Amino acid sequence: QVRLVESGGGSVQAGGSLRLSCAASGNSGRNYCMAWFRQAPEKKREVVATLNSGSGATYYADSVKGRFTISQDSFGTTLYLQMNSLKPEDTALYYCAADGASRFQGCAPREYTYWGQGTQVTVSS
Repeated sequence: QVRLVESGGGSVQAGGSLRLSCAASGNSGRNYCMAWFRQAPEKKREVVATLNSGSGATYYADSVKGRFTISQDSFGTTLYLQMNSLKPEDTALYYCAADGASRFQGCAPREYTYWGQGTQVTVSS
């Protein structure tokens, strides 16, 4: 069973930066697709960025390209989302997700099996 715990959310002014972290446990010895999703009030959940833990291949939603960077530590235990040039429309509850996958598989679109509890990001204008 994979357990995911997000941290790093908070409130920031437009143009600022935040780094989200997702601590993963129970995932050793296997390749995964890892992802960040977000859900704003009264909106559908959307994928923000994904990463294949074996190949390192990444995917970004058009709305965050050039501003957000997804990465993982060398042990594969922590997933990050560096968010720069934040905009009010980035305000949402951000979730970390994981799903078992081969290193050759794409990670978006995809149904994810494991989810964290979410961390709130609020960007004020």
